[in-house]
Amino acid sequence: MGDWPAPRATGPVDAVVSLPGSKSLTNRALLLAALAEGPSVLRRALRSRDTLLMAEALTGLGSAVDTTGEDWAVTPGPFDRDAAVDCGLAGTVMRFVPPAAGLSRGTVAFDGDPHMRTRPIGEVLTALRALGVDVADDGRGALPFEVRGTGSVRGGTVVIDASASSQFVSALLLAGARFDQGVDVRHDGKPVPSLPHIDMTVAMLRAHGVDVDDSEPNRWAVAPGVVKAVDHLIEPDLSNAAPFLALAAVTGGTVTIRDWPGRTTQPGDLLGDLLSQMGCRVSWSVDEGLAVRGPDPATGLLGLHVDLHDAGELTPAVAALCALATGPSHLRGIAHIRGHETDRLAALAAELGGLGADVVEHPDGLSFRPAALHGGVFHTYADHRMAHAGVIVGTAVDGVLVEDVETTSKTFPDFAGFWSRLFDAGR
Repeated sequence: MGDWPAPRATGPVDAVVSLPGSKSLTNRALLLAALAEGPSVLRRALRSRDTLLMAEALTGLGSAVDTTGEDWAVTPGPFDRDAAVDCGLAGTVMRFVPPAAGLSRGTVAFDGDPHMRTRPIGEVLTALRALGVDVADDGRGALPFEVRGTGSVRGGTVVIDASASSQFVSALLLAGARFDQGVDVRHDGKPVPSLPHIDMTVAMLRAHGVDVDDSEPNRWAVAPGVVKAVDHLIEPDLSNAAPFLALAAVTGGTVTIRDWPGRTTQPGDLLGDLLSQMGCRVSWSVDEGLAVRGPDPATGLLGLHVDLHDAGELTPAVAALCALATGPSHLRGIAHIRGHETDRLAALAAELGGLGADVVEHPDGLSFRPAALHGGVFHTYADHRMAHAGVIVGTAVDGVLVEDVETTSKTFPDFAGFWSRLFDAGR
């Protein structure tokens, strides 16, 4: 659709929003359902490009995944055929499916969009080889590659460096119970980012009756055994709440996200605390959900100094708010987001700077000082979180054009239409 004119707010925006389901939870639930001992159902599953690619990948391996209704039904099947897996731009498909493909009796070829051929997967492939899986690639540790299954995986102990992505750990854990010896994953390297996502994986494995020992730092052991069939009710995607809650912060309005869980392993749960630090008023109730009201107009958005190591996916939205804040900000601990859909630190520095932000890129973060922003094209690099940053800035700045806003379909179908209607309702 070309460059999309981001709607500019002319006053406070007040809205109540029901979010689609979590991509992270949906794709983990789909994979575990395909490995389980019997059929199961996912309720409120996210219907997006990433999750449909996961469903197609598991169907290609031999399971039956029915995505035609609001509730998705998964029936495990024999992984007994050759298959080609399209990873698109989905890191969860590229990293979570290969260990399961090792259980196949066929050759499974993996590839994806051009942007995905630069995202790291080498640690997972090296680990799979150490666990007894035949993997063929060109030595770059990236797409494309093949997993040549023999019907079983020996498993055992493996040492990896997961400092680039917590998904490296989750990928091995999710299929580990089906390995002959289970899997004992040990991390050796800089701190693992986004630990809440590993906590999410462990919690879901335990819900399926899998024995997981995570009592030691940097070690996760999954015992061999049955993966029980479990129905899941998928929580809303809390990271997708970021642009909507930012809308309240920027316009001085009030935005409520319905069905916000009281307890969750999603990193997006940190949004309430981050926005509170920036001067917003935050409240939560079982009946209403999470509500954010914008800061006092006399002070505006306060600057933020925070380590986002455990919630790097929030960085684009938070960075956009920092560019609009009345005080200096520093975001740190996020070197790992250079390996996401794009190098998000470089991209944010370039795009926010291109709109007039006073931003400095550091090896592991970004610093901001207050500056007057102006319109222009905000490039997204086929990255849905970058698009979120662009629309947030567009809320407060005239003439912001977001390139390829449709990349948001990765986790939120028709995001642009949904976003625009919030402004229409406020007029």
